[in-house]
Amino acid sequence: MTTTTAELDVLAAAAAAAAPVWRASSAADRAAWLRAAADALDGRIDELVAIADEETRLGETRLRGEVGRTTGQLRLFATVVEEGSYLELTVDDADASATPPRPELRRTLTGVGPVAVFSASNFPFAFSVAGGDTASALAAGNPVIVKAHSGHPRLSERTAEIVAAALVDAGAPQGSLSLVEGREAGNALVRHPVIQAAGFTGSLGGGRALFDLASGRPDPIPFYGELGSVNPVVISPSALTVRGEALAQGLVGSFTLGAGQFCTKPGVVFVPADGGFEELVAAHVAGASGGPLLTDRITAAFPEGIAHLEADPSVTVVAHGQDGASDSARPVVLSTDAAAVAARPETLLEECFGPVTLLVRYSSDTELLAALEAVPGSLTATLHSEPGDEVADVLEVLQRKAGRVLFAGWPTGVAVTWSQQHGGPWPATTSLHTSVGATAIRRFLRPLVFQDAPQHLLPPHLHDDALATLPHRRNGVLRVP
Repeated sequence: MTTTTAELDVLAAAAAAAAPVWRASSAADRAAWLRAAADALDGRIDELVAIADEETRLGETRLRGEVGRTTGQLRLFATVVEEGSYLELTVDDADASATPPRPELRRTLTGVGPVAVFSASNFPFAFSVAGGDTASALAAGNPVIVKAHSGHPRLSERTAEIVAAALVDAGAPQGSLSLVEGREAGNALVRHPVIQAAGFTGSLGGGRALFDLASGRPDPIPFYGELGSVNPVVISPSALTVRGEALAQGLVGSFTLGAGQFCTKPGVVFVPADGGFEELVAAHVAGASGGPLLTDRITAAFPEGIAHLEADPSVTVVAHGQDGASDSARPVVLSTDAAAVAARPETLLEECFGPVTLLVRYSSDTELLAALEAVPGSLTATLHSEPGDEVADVLEVLQRKAGRVLFAGWPTGVAVTWSQQHGGPWPATTSLHTSVGATAIRRFLRPLVFQDAPQHLLPPHLHDDALATLPHRRNGVLRVP
């Protein structure tokens, strides 16, 4: 089903009408609306998981956990709204003796207006209709219009029905959440004059096309896209010596998790040459299984991506995992060398969605650093080293390349917390903001200053009595109740 232009106009008008209500809503009301949406999803978990499993084949265990993550995100943002520091409240009192004389200034952050959210294929709940983009946009005080993903249309429709009804039943206005379907409708959505920002998780090609549409509008809007990431891993010689077996096992578990369909999959791993890591990984991957991929498009692209890598003369196949059903992607480990990566990053460092990882051999710090400089921006970077290793130069590069740097474990698995950063330099994301965690709300807010405003005309949270209960800065001094 495709949403028509006329239908989109009706949904946009409803969102525009709802926007002032959301923007003016109290923290208590907004938090209650978010919790009502979470409760409604938890109450329909059996129905939703059954639909999701039919459309995505991700399995009941994974999908139930993802519903929990989704409702947990909604409740986290309810807490963020109540806590209030996200508003960045700042007051400068009037000072006639200053040079020049200073007026009273009261600064806050306010919702940008209706937001477009594009669902992802690989997380049908947590990055979909009621996922992190939607939760953070609503928490910021904005209605949301979601573009459903074609990989799970029935789930998208049912989730939207449940959440939209729960919001209205809790007191939110009509038009708080709605759904459009079809590629053309998605393009029209990001161009629609009512939409003031957009969030996207998906492919580099699709995201870049929408980014260009958002930027090319007569009134350009911010487009927060999470597009592609190879998530480099560096293993030092001493780490390989001390815990090579555990590292090999951990890598295989991470790059095959969810059939390699995680945006944080470790796609390129820098390992000491002649250290025996390839053999260790081969032994563990031999017993690893893949699984069905999410869509026909992803299924077709996976072998094409492998073939593209294998066509490079430096690449060899280290090992394959178990050969499953005909619709199952078989895990594969490839290897190359650091010099080849430095020379041909456009070939060797292109993201391949599915259960594959590329081992890159390095013989010196100079080789390693040259290859790391060729790595594109990523969501994560991982450094496995031992105390006493000289890793300052490597760490400096990894910090420039990624938004989250790990020193233990593997990057698959993203905690939804106040401090999380899920974003990185291009092409990982189109901005510096996170799409996971409390500060994801910042994407859908804009600064607003009131100068010499009468108290009764200020937003309630900028009144002096409200400021006494909220974190804020006054005349340069941070005040925490």
